[in-house]
Amino acid sequence: MTNEVLLDASRRERIGIDEGIFCEAKSVPQISAILSNGLEKGRSLFLTRLGEAQFEMLEEKYKAVMDYDAVSRTAFVGSTSEPTGDAKIVIVSAGTSDVPVAKEARRTLQYHGVAVDEIYDVGVAGLWRLKERIPQIAGYSVVIVVAGMDAALPTVLGGLVPGVIVGVPTSVGYGASRAGETALSAMLASCAPGLAVTNIDNGFGAGCIALRALALMEGLKPFVQTD
Repeated sequence: MTNEVLLDASRRERIGIDEGIFCEAKSVPQISAILSNGLEKGRSLFLTRLGEAQFEMLEEKYKAVMDYDAVSRTAFVGSTSEPTGDAKIVIVSAGTSDVPVAKEARRTLQYHGVAVDEIYDVGVAGLWRLKERIPQIAGYSVVIVVAGMDAALPTVLGGLVPGVIVGVPTSVGYGASRAGETALSAMLASCAPGLAVTNIDNGFGAGCIALRALALMEGLKPFVQTD
């Protein structure tokens, strides 16, 4: 099984962002081999799309050393840096159904030791909820905006606040939402200038964009660990 696993041990030194280990299509033995490899070498690991069923099937010796979050389906293994200072990044979600993707972005930032604030359920269907938050949102350097259905929220914020806007389309919505394709198309076709867009449900990708942007703005290397 170990010949199926080759961890990128130098990625954090190269780009300042650790490898995200995508677990959704991996077997439990493959995940166990990754955990064994990381623990043997004393590495911290960040696992994404780790379902509850997969987590429960892992041996207790692995579960005991994991910080697992079922909502975001992410897990930390090993030591991570505690966020310090005021948050320069905020995650804004349109609806409560978008929270799992938003939490994936938050956990990505948390793992890398970067402080982040969260504002939930301020979609444009109740525009007054968003309007009262605009002064607050405008104070952040990076704004991750998570939205499904027609995904109007990133476009609205893109015309109102000055920070870097990262749109994350989600697969939330009824039939015409097409499992997030409508939200993705809406963000790509946005008339708000300078809107960055991730793939559907890619909270991890949004977190990484935010890390890169913040590193350039702040001269910050978010995560450094010496083997």
